[in-house]
Amino acid sequence: MNIGQLILQYLAVFLSLLLVLPLHEFAHAFAAVRSGDNTPKYSGRYTLNPFAHFDVFGLLMLMVAHFGWAKPVPINPNNFRNVKRGYFWTSIAGVLTNYATAFLIYPVYVLFAYYLRFDFLLFDDLLIYFLYFSFIISVNLVVFNLIPVYPLDGFRVLEVATKRRGKVFYFLRNYGYLVLLGLILVSFVVERSALPWYFDPFGTFMNFVSYWFRYPITAFWGLFL
Repeated sequence: MNIGQLILQYLAVFLSLLLVLPLHEFAHAFAAVRSGDNTPKYSGRYTLNPFAHFDVFGLLMLMVAHFGWAKPVPINPNNFRNVKRGYFWTSIAGVLTNYATAFLIYPVYVLFAYYLRFDFLLFDDLLIYFLYFSFIISVNLVVFNLIPVYPLDGFRVLEVATKRRGKVFYFLRNYGYLVLLGLILVSFVVERSALPWYFDPFGTFMNFVSYWFRYPITAFWGLFL
């Protein structure tokens, strides 16, 4: 791959994040407000403006590794009309939105990748890369955010689902993100070295689970395209 294509890919990834991340975070904010908590509005997070949601380090991880995070949307569950229901839907809203985004983007990607062309300088390549990465990153965000480690969405779902909270719960609450960050950094190093796949448990896990999350989408649209 030449340097021009590499730059084009990174530009496409950044543009994809301008779409995918705001949708994820706004979904959390929307669900919270609908459940009775206006905290996202007061904190300036009830918006599709991507720069209101970006976490610098999480954004860099998304740029280079295609999994990362945004700033968590602040909520106050005490304001929910039904605390358990409101907390659950607020927690799961982001990943549901990302999966719906992936479902809708994939057929557009296939159309432009295989059937349609504008033949305008590098616009075709940029558009195809943008659609491809929007699809891949949307699914990766679903899988990544379902990991039950604070402050990811999976941990919030775990909070709703569990009443007894032992040592494992508090380890995931207090230290799990450090382990996760370490695994991400190992994955980054292994991916860019000659080390075999089994030195990268997190990357292997993400690739395997993401494949099976992508499969229903590609299989469904494959019936028509």
